[in-house]
Amino acid sequence: MSAKTIVDALYARVPLVFGHRGAKAYAPMNTLAAFVLAADQGAHGVELDVHRSRDGYPVILHDFTLEDTTNAQGRVTDMTLADLKALDAGSWFGPQFVGVQIPTLDEVFEAVGQRLFVNVEIKAETEESDGVEEVVADCIRRHNMAARVIVSSFNPPTLVRFRALMPDVPVGYLYEGADVPQDAIYEAFHPYREHVTAEMVEACRARNQYLNVWTVNDPQTAVALVEMGVHGIITDNPDTVLAALGLS
Repeated sequence: MSAKTIVDALYARVPLVFGHRGAKAYAPMNTLAAFVLAADQGAHGVELDVHRSRDGYPVILHDFTLEDTTNAQGRVTDMTLADLKALDAGSWFGPQFVGVQIPTLDEVFEAVGQRLFVNVEIKAETEESDGVEEVVADCIRRHNMAARVIVSSFNPPTLVRFRALMPDVPVGYLYEGADVPQDAIYEAFHPYREHVTAEMVEACRARNQYLNVWTVNDPQTAVALVEMGVHGIITDNPDTVLAALGLS
């Protein structure tokens, strides 16, 4: 299947609601607890953030450094998987999550890959690559997830490299600007909610590209965006957004 065929199949029913780093309002972000909860709440998919560990594993964490969501400091990419697995990634959120670990992308696919679509955001600070695109592509192949993922990034060179590795997997460009990028390689665009306009929606519709909006936590804003014509809502609280959209 082509990337276009896959993305059309993903969006056969719209709108789709994606849990932002899981059900982030209720569980520590980017953990299996948050992803499983999003699935249990009825989300159609989850969005997550992937880095390459020092020894070449795709690991799930939002920040480039560890201090905000674990009991350690340092850069994610400087740590081995064993180093990262030894950390507590849950107690910062609440005592009931003490000992929750940083997951790998493999573990996410195993836990919810057949229940949810997965928006895999590849993290990148520069135009250069540390090989993260390869480890993500290899993981998608291992778990036969090519038809259930969108790979996204704020970094266009990252998406170009990933597209060369897996041309049949849809990609989405994350951005904060108010204009619609003109690049035709993207099957989807992921703008910040405050920049979405009717003109943006129409431009994407004219180019047959999907529009997933982040981060939409107010249920009525989600309803307004869907009425405007967006295809996907990325939210910290899937349950209330689904209810507002009549999808729960």
